[in-house]
Amino acid sequence: MERPVDEFRSSTRRWLLGSFAGWGTLLTCLAGIGFVIIGVRWLKNRSASYEITDQRLIIKRGILFKTIDEIELYRIKDVRLGYSLLNQMTDIGTIILTSSDRTTSGGEFTLRDIPMARDRREGLRKLVDRARQRRGVRELDVDDAYALD
Repeated sequence: MERPVDEFRSSTRRWLLGSFAGWGTLLTCLAGIGFVIIGVRWLKNRSASYEITDQRLIIKRGILFKTIDEIELYRIKDVRLGYSLLNQMTDIGTIILTSSDRTTSGGEFTLRDIPMARDRREGLRKLVDRARQRRGVRELDVDDAYALD
């Protein structure tokens, strides 16, 4: 039975106060343009939510037309965290997942402006390890430089 672990959204408020782009947007509010940028960012953040279970990361997107993508945790190869000094002060960050799952097309999947990103990254890393152990999955990377011709 799958067990829910965490559910969250990107934070517009923390983005405004915790990033240089957010502060720049606040400054453009003086000209009126910033309110439009904030509204678009808020709508984008409200239309996406992330749920972590002990087996999957579930990404729900959309307002009128919804899509639900899932990344099996055992397929996640790397969990990186990026944040600036300002991000650290407001406790947000960007979590970048590298996965072999088809959802990421063999590339990266980015979760931006995530509250408590350091804690969530560490929790996700532990869940990935457990999911791999439970399924008996081992990762094997093959570098093209060593491929046989």
